[in-house]
Amino acid sequence: MNGSFRKCVLQAAVSLALLGGFGGASAIVNVQCPGDTDGDAVIDDFTDPNYLAHPTATCMHLIAGDGFAVMSDGSEMYTFGFGDQTGTPPNQVIANGILNNEWVAPTIELEEGDEFYLSLTNVGTTMRPDLFDPHTVHFHGFPNAATVFDGVPEVSISINMGSTLTYYYNIAEPGTHFYHCHVEVTEHMEMGMEGNLYIHPRQDRDGCASGACPVAERMGGDTTAPMGYVYNDDDGTTAWDVEKAILLAGFDSAFHEASLNVQPLPFATIESDYPMFNGRGYPDTVNTNFTTKAALSPEPSQKLDSYIEVNAGEKVLLRLSNLSLDRLLTLTAPGLTLKQVGKDARLMRGADGKNLYVEMASLNSGGGEHMDVLIDTTGVAPGTYFLQTAELHQMSNRNQMDGGMITEIVVN
Repeated sequence: MNGSFRKCVLQAAVSLALLGGFGGASAIVNVQCPGDTDGDAVIDDFTDPNYLAHPTATCMHLIAGDGFAVMSDGSEMYTFGFGDQTGTPPNQVIANGILNNEWVAPTIELEEGDEFYLSLTNVGTTMRPDLFDPHTVHFHGFPNAATVFDGVPEVSISINMGSTLTYYYNIAEPGTHFYHCHVEVTEHMEMGMEGNLYIHPRQDRDGCASGACPVAERMGGDTTAPMGYVYNDDDGTTAWDVEKAILLAGFDSAFHEASLNVQPLPFATIESDYPMFNGRGYPDTVNTNFTTKAALSPEPSQKLDSYIEVNAGEKVLLRLSNLSLDRLLTLTAPGLTLKQVGKDARLMRGADGKNLYVEMASLNSGGGEHMDVLIDTTGVAPGTYFLQTAELHQMSNRNQMDGGMITEIVVN
């Protein structure tokens, strides 16, 4: 597909959507959310019988489609991805969703006890009108009671272009997860369909039976309380003051560049040459006001930074998700100690109740693992520290020396 033809396709698709050719058939965008009276996935009637029957309901509306992301060297990479359209009227969702996905996907943050209604609308692949890929959401590591909402195509529903499905999750356990599309999973994850997802524990709002866990400050506790806990630990040992979720993944530039024109591709030869934290390479990882966008994107797609700032004596919680498709990763933070307290959404505790936390200088992980790591800055000298991969070639982008999996931890 040459550039002129691609531009014409894009203009036609956008015009059709804006004129109502897509959005006009608004019944296809059918959001289910208790107490939502206008279909925008925002609860606005707290007297509605459906809401009263589900008083802990929370809702979100994602789109799945294609778009672009900008690498730290200025290169634009073609992507598939998710975008947040929560609050958008149903007849505008598809038009607004065209080329408006995010890399990484929008963060999903929940509380234990929530009933989560997640609607997903497939807006299609504007740059590749020859593709008709369905999409799903797979909540990785979550103990789903019904396979229909699991997102694995063989046992659940896939969402075709122009259609919407609302997933239901009973959030019964805390922990760090991630989510991704499970259709043609290697391709769709490599193309960018993955995001951070985590659940705060009941202990944040209820305290604990031992009395060692005051209600978290984030939930209305006093100013001496921590901002939260990682798990229902009943001893306060997973308390944190600053929280940062970081998704570890990279792009194979050849794969993404080829995907504008051809399919299928040789998945077995994928090799990341753009390693990233939260969809950016250093120094973009520490830019908290990132406004760079691709030429055809309606807004910047890379909305998450990885910058961490903490006052001396406070604890940082790193919610780390490794979604690398082609390699193991080793993270280190020279001058700081990493304490792992959770793995794969489980508190590291033995059957006898003994904490099995591990202090380390570096953390190894493989693709599909998610980890909860605390950094205690008590006694740490103020200054700038780095969280980075230990492999030098992972601290660069493509053929240049800057970029890669590096971010800053500033201790005040």
